[in-house]
Amino acid sequence: MRKKLFTLLLVVAASVGTMFAWDYERVQIGDLYYNLDATNQTAEVTYQNSSYPYWSTTITTAIIPASVEYNSVTYSVTSIGDYAFYGCTGLTSVMIPNSVTSIGDCAFAGCTGLTSVTIPNSVTSIENSAFNSCSGLTSVTIPNSVTSIGDGAFNGCSGLTSVTIPNSVTSIGDGAFSGCSGLTSVTIPNSVTSIGDGAFSGCSGLTSVTIGNSVTYIGEGAFSGCTGLTSPVYNAHVFAYMPTSYSGAYTIPDGIESIAGAAFYNCRGLTSVTIPNSVTSIGDGAFWYCTGLTSVTIPNSVTSIGTEAFYGCRGLTSVTIPNSVTSIGAWAFFDCTGLTSPIYNAHIFAYMPKNYSGAYSIPDGIVTIAGSAFFGCTGLTSIEIPNSVTSIGHGAFFNCSGLTSVTIPNSVTSIGDGAFSGCSGLTSVTIGNSVTSIEYSAFNSCSGLTSVTCFATTPPQLDYWVFDGVDKSIPLYVPAGSISAYKSAEGWKDFTNILPIGAQPADVTTTTVTPSATTILHNGQILILRGEKIYDAQGALVK
Repeated sequence: MRKKLFTLLLVVAASVGTMFAWDYERVQIGDLYYNLDATNQTAEVTYQNSSYPYWSTTITTAIIPASVEYNSVTYSVTSIGDYAFYGCTGLTSVMIPNSVTSIGDCAFAGCTGLTSVTIPNSVTSIENSAFNSCSGLTSVTIPNSVTSIGDGAFNGCSGLTSVTIPNSVTSIGDGAFSGCSGLTSVTIPNSVTSIGDGAFSGCSGLTSVTIGNSVTYIGEGAFSGCTGLTSPVYNAHVFAYMPTSYSGAYTIPDGIESIAGAAFYNCRGLTSVTIPNSVTSIGDGAFWYCTGLTSVTIPNSVTSIGTEAFYGCRGLTSVTIPNSVTSIGAWAFFDCTGLTSPIYNAHIFAYMPKNYSGAYSIPDGIVTIAGSAFFGCTGLTSIEIPNSVTSIGHGAFFNCSGLTSVTIPNSVTSIGDGAFSGCSGLTSVTIGNSVTSIEYSAFNSCSGLTSVTCFATTPPQLDYWVFDGVDKSIPLYVPAGSISAYKSAEGWKDFTNILPIGAQPADVTTTTVTPSATTILHNGQILILRGEKIYDAQGALVK
């Protein structure tokens, strides 16, 4: 996934670099090419060609001057631009003058012949993928002037055996040193406050890591694949990494405020974990596939649980989520096949066992249905969503093929991507009047739908493929005064039979019968019968 991200960065950087080159006069002076800024009398080193290969001739040595002269005007060379030497595999040495303040995106990416580089004290930023895949680099000294190391700056520099990060650096970007398998140790100074996703992922040669106490954020998988590390990695604030070989119980040190994403990734021998009351957040994939875990107690200090936090923890038989937790990411308990009871607290419904069968009423007071909460519950026949719910998460009811109808109450304002995707048994959907947005593929492949009713007077904004695979000739019932708006709104206008609510037959027509409820149309109004009680389409008690 990260390789795809860096590839995307390269493509984007290329197009951006080409675009901005138009703002300058581009000339060749000596062996190199420059973008000249006549207003500021500055020059940026740039590429020979605007697409790969960026150099049509082999260049082995690049001596960048502090200034160049063109048409009797002297220009100070202040930057090495995006893609300046990208793919120059024959480049073995480069001299950068003290006039240069920035090294642009992908400036030396793919320069596999480059064995060393001296970055002068004038440079303040090393941008995204600047030295990406410079596999011949063995050492890099980053000067005290640099404040940030960009995403993927040294990604794939497998020959790099040492790197010095100065006290001036405050942030290390996503994948900055990913795949630097030759690195054996790294010291992150106290100046650094954040370490990005996958920053040191795949650094299999690392045997020691020291993280300064100023670091308060460590991204997902910052040290994943660092198989040479044999001890946990953490500082005063963040627990960053547990070796996958760890076996037995573990107590996270008191004072730790967050468990970084993928911190215990694939620690299958972990049998129990004690989380102290100081922890406020559990990151994305923090305990991904810790199959040996049988139970976990989350303390009252925790307010958020990240995406895929306990994904694949098949040994889990019980989970306690305190009421302090107000945010749970999608797939947080996905594939936790050992759980046999629903998991929720006062705010969030987090997980329904996949083997659940029959009708279900979400407890009143729940505000959010977490992403994938009912994912794959094919035996679920009906769902009652209380008026307290305001959002339905990504893939919340994905592939619940047994559902025949759903009423989304007026309290709901957003429906996440793929929320009801694959619910092929759905014949009717009623959307409350407060929904303002429906994300992509929310009702994708709901091929059994025979009608859709939306009470929102302003058509909710639809992302891509919301009703993909749905017959657009079925009735779409909307407020009478909003028909024209729906007929011109993106996504909604694809329906060819848009009718006012109330245009249905006046006499009673049964549309859905489930074990817990019967949905009927009466005098143009949608009513839901549950036992001896009658509710309107938004779940309000009528009688």
